[in-house]
Amino acid sequence: MVVGRLAPSPTGSLHLGNARTFLLAWLSVRSRGGTLLLRIEDIDGPRVKAETVAQAIEDLRWLGLDWDGEPVLQSERLEHYATVARQLCERGLAYPCTCTRREVEEAASAPHETGDDGPVYPGTCRGRYRDLEAAQAATGRDAALRFRVDVDAVPFADLFARAQPGRVAGDFVIQKRDGGPAYQLAVVVDDAAMGVTEVLRADDLLPSTPRQLLLYQALGLVPPTFVHVPLVVGGDGKRLAKRHGDTSLRSLRGRGVTTAAVVGWLAAACGLRPAGTRCRADELLRDFDLQRLPRGPFRGDEHGLG
Repeated sequence: MVVGRLAPSPTGSLHLGNARTFLLAWLSVRSRGGTLLLRIEDIDGPRVKAETVAQAIEDLRWLGLDWDGEPVLQSERLEHYATVARQLCERGLAYPCTCTRREVEEAASAPHETGDDGPVYPGTCRGRYRDLEAAQAATGRDAALRFRVDVDAVPFADLFARAQPGRVAGDFVIQKRDGGPAYQLAVVVDDAAMGVTEVLRADDLLPSTPRQLLLYQALGLVPPTFVHVPLVVGGDGKRLAKRHGDTSLRSLRGRGVTTAAVVGWLAAACGLRPAGTRCRADELLRDFDLQRLPRGPFRGDEHGLG
């Protein structure tokens, strides 16, 4: 049986781009009678506010999306991530790194050394310190943990985005300098612990997938099927954000826009219904087909709602 998950990050109100991805994840699992779990990814430091956790849950319910069991909060699982990071370090698969962001940028200043998410780490601290304590004693700095990457790529097949070259650009952080988990490690640990078999998310996370596959392999875990759907963007072609106007569900709701209008717009954005449709999420289940989704980015700032 398929097991999927909704994984909002409560750093602000959900917007139409988030909503479309969550609707697709919900439809993909529910249309096949699968289990859908909810995980709140609330470990993004000062950007996470307590009230936004409740807001994210309220937004999902307002859309008509449900899940099985109680929500899992990443902030309650910090010890699990720390344990896994420590084990990887003890096995020589990860190592302490005291480099600052500026030092990484200066060491990888050549154009060909820039990856999808910033400068490629050149391995400065590989083999330099025995453990975190030794790194701090030698430099007076707190150290992060980086995963050793000894391959150039991890090709994989995506259920929607098809065959991917899976380029991996340098050793990546799995534990931050403050001791908290990096995104790559936390999602792998949690998806494995929750028994997730399908991860549907926006395609801006495609570059993260080969890194996560390396972690699955290192931990002896079976990876889920990945489904990366096109991003909802603004007029500049970049991920939908506040600079493109207020597209938050909270704002739309406050302006009197109904759930049926928003879900109908999302359905049209997914190629599941014609423009102007008004419907409930569960009305999309009977003929849901992920392959009807347009393959290019979709404009979300010209929604015409409210």
